[in-house]
Amino acid sequence: MMAVNIVHAGATQRATQRICAICRRSAFGVGLFLSTFATSPIQAEDYPARPIKLVLGFAAGGATDFVARVIAKKIGTIVGQNVIVENKPGANGQVAAEFVMRSEADGYTLFFTTLGAMALNPNLRSDLTYNPRTDFDPVAMVGRNTIVLTVNSNSKIKAFSDFLAAVRSKRSLSVGVTGVGAATYLSAVLLQKAIRTKLEIIPYRGAAQALSDVLGGHIDAMFGEIPLFLASLKAGNVRALASASNTHEELIPRVPTFTELGLPDVVAENWTGVVAPAHTPPAIINKLSTILERALADPDTSKLLARSGVTPSFADAAAFRSIIDSEINRWGRVIRENAVRID
Repeated sequence: MMAVNIVHAGATQRATQRICAICRRSAFGVGLFLSTFATSPIQAEDYPARPIKLVLGFAAGGATDFVARVIAKKIGTIVGQNVIVENKPGANGQVAAEFVMRSEADGYTLFFTTLGAMALNPNLRSDLTYNPRTDFDPVAMVGRNTIVLTVNSNSKIKAFSDFLAAVRSKRSLSVGVTGVGAATYLSAVLLQKAIRTKLEIIPYRGAAQALSDVLGGHIDAMFGEIPLFLASLKAGNVRALASASNTHEELIPRVPTFTELGLPDVVAENWTGVVAPAHTPPAIINKLSTILERALADPDTSKLLARSGVTPSFADAAAFRSIIDSEINRWGRVIRENAVRID
């Protein structure tokens, strides 16, 4: 009888220990769940608690870098934290995109991106290591750059009608652009398709060299973004013939759009925006989007961008995602139809 009682007591003790262990594990699991649930909103509410890194795929000193730094400064003022602009140039934004894609999805490393990185690269580069649709969460669009066709002010071409007459007279016209596959290159491709006449499209490694050749009379014309031409336009050294925007550019209000000239398919704008690594908490995305909207609504910031040739243009996260998706599809068709390749 005694032996039976001893065995029963030992089994009871072991069973009690197992139950307590299960309870402890269950309590820990519930506590962890409740802790995670409770802290997530607080983390978003406290964001940002340290400096933010804004990464872009171009060297310091260019138009995109200027916009990023203007925006970064205003964000820093709004949130009370430093916003550090980090330049990682290479492969039309691919180097910067890869860096941000592999960063923590916590809202502290963001990609200040462009049309090229998000919509052109996926259609041009077979070696692309990121997917703009799945590897990033859009935050907001911040600006647009109008693309214009220009000539040297001493050129005999005074208006787009003169340009068209020269092209159709079978005289070969050279048009400088900033690299194969760039938005300016694709603008020239759209134009030659629209007028059904081949242009001598000359890709340059940089916009500055192309502009130098226009000013020097070495090429007939050039497609470029307004920030590049701003000083030369004001000085009267170049003449804008037409813009590839859907609307008139405030800085060149008398310059017609290609649509107004009867070429509605010649529409191209570069744009800038902010995306975060995929799976960034939605609350942080929404907060960042609101911060960027406030930054662009600031009169001083807006005027500074506008004076540099950039059109402030806000689109929230959902709208920006739709824009990116639409641009990928549209430029994919243009690139395939015109057999544009990066060798």
